[in-house]
Amino acid sequence: MTTINLTTKIKAPKQIVFDASRNIDIHMQSASPSKEKAIAGVKSGLINLNETVTWRGKHFGFYLTHKSRITAMNFYDYFVDEMERGKFKSFKHEHLFKEENGFTIMKDKLQYETPFGIFGELFDILFLEKHLTNFLLERNKVLKEVSEKS
Repeated sequence: MTTINLTTKIKAPKQIVFDASRNIDIHMQSASPSKEKAIAGVKSGLINLNETVTWRGKHFGFYLTHKSRITAMNFYDYFVDEMERGKFKSFKHEHLFKEENGFTIMKDKLQYETPFGIFGELFDILFLEKHLTNFLLERNKVLKEVSEKS
């Protein structure tokens, strides 16, 4: 299992950052390089507990779909999305928010497993972990820009 931990400091109240983080439209904006679109479930606006979204995007030259469900949510402190259907063996993304001195400290903890045994592990080491880290960094850059303008 691979774990990616990121911390982003945003000069905005955590309610603003929390809502931006679960906003489907903002996610599509940040994922525009992969042409990612919400194609089923919640396709616009804010996603909530027990709701699903199915994404379709181009990664590594292939169009892939990924269905996630919000499996836990404590307003303005954290939420969790987990894969229900997709190419991963498992995929869990925890989003944590804490306010400190006028800033929101947003933490991402992404844990996933690749299929295909040693071949999946090798693909992860060579390409996937870096790709997902960059995907999250771009997402967080857009979340920071949007939240700090609010």
